[in-house]
Formats: sequence, C-alpha cells, structure tokens
Amino acid sequence: MPALKPTSFTAKITWLGHVPSREASLRAVAAGSVDVTLDGFPGEDHGGPTRPSCVRVRSQYTPGTEIRNTRQLSILSAEELAATATEMGLERIDPAWVGASLVIEGIPNFTHVPPASRLMSESGVGLAVDIENRPCIYPGKEIEEEAQGMGKLYKPAAKGRRGVTAWVEHGGRLAVGDVLTLHVPDQPVWPHLDAARAS
Repeated sequence: MPALKPTSFTAKITWLGHVPSREASLRAVAAGSVDVTLDGFPGEDHGGPTRPSCVRVRSQYTPGTEIRNTRQLSILSAEELAATATEMGLERIDPAWVGASLVIEGIPNFTHVPPASRLMSESGVGLAVDIENRPCIYPGKEIEEEAQGMGKLYKPAAKGRRGVTAWVEHGGRLAVGDVLTLHVPDQPVWPHLDAARAS
C-alpha cells in the first residue's frame, strides 16, 4: 500500500544554484540546470552521503559526529522569500545570498510541508524533505554585504519562512521552469505531538 500520496499542489522552479565553499561563504552560484545525483548538486559543499552533525541535531549527537546527510539541499519558496524581504524593507532577497539550492513558486506555506514529503519532477527526479530550515545569522552576513544595516533583520524576518532542508532520493536533470509535484505522507498527525514537544 503506498505511503506517499500525490497531491494537486505543484511548484515551478524559479532558481537553481549551489554553494561552492561553505567555509568561504554561504553565497550560492546560480545555474540554469543541474544534473542531480544521489550526493546532491554537483559542486555543492553541503553534498555527499554523510555530513558532520551540526547545531540542528545537537540534542542527538556531539558536534562533528558523522551522520547521514539529509541536508544536501536548501529549498525555499519564492513567495516566502518575498515576504521576508518585505518585512525587512528590502525590494528583494537574491536567493544566492541565502545559500539556496532551489527556489520554487506555487506551494502555500511551503516551509511547513510535512517532513518526509517528496517533490517529484516530471522527469522523475525525487527530492525528499527533511525538516524546516531554521533561520540563522549566516544569510544575514551575505545580506549585510549587499545592503548595509539590513543583515541583522534577516533572522527574525525569516522565522517560519526559511524553507526546508532536503536530500536527493532519485537523480536526473532539473532546470529552471520545471514543475515539481508535492507528495505527502499518507498518515495522520501523531496525537501526542504537543505533549512530546512540551517535554
């Protein structure tokens, strides 16, 4: 019995890119198309089958522990990126400044799609959603270089709108303009979630 349900929600890819060196900068380099592999996007510093654990999982692992890489990609919503820019008083936020892998347009409240959802391209590329990508200070540093005095506004403005981290389930070619269909887990929300979060 299928565990993931195709939905009527679709999104168009409006931007693609990769971060060449996280050590040097979070800034991404734009691309018109990408040949996606199971390691992520070619040239992406966040790619690979494993990664060192970071602050996102500090309750589970000592920092630097080798873990499965479910953070190969950073996927953002064009609508949420625009809302963040508006709240900051900026005309726009270039996806490169926030280290985006993909920017998509068309899925409402994208940052809060269920974990384990899939984004499926018409050619069969499958991207698996891990979790919400919480805002941090690093995009603010890139924004500060472009708009002095604005970088510190990014983290609060992006709360709930930073998109998701994701990993590649099946590779192939993605290009700007491609359409992705959202598939969601076909299971009810765990009724003890609020109690677990309050623990």
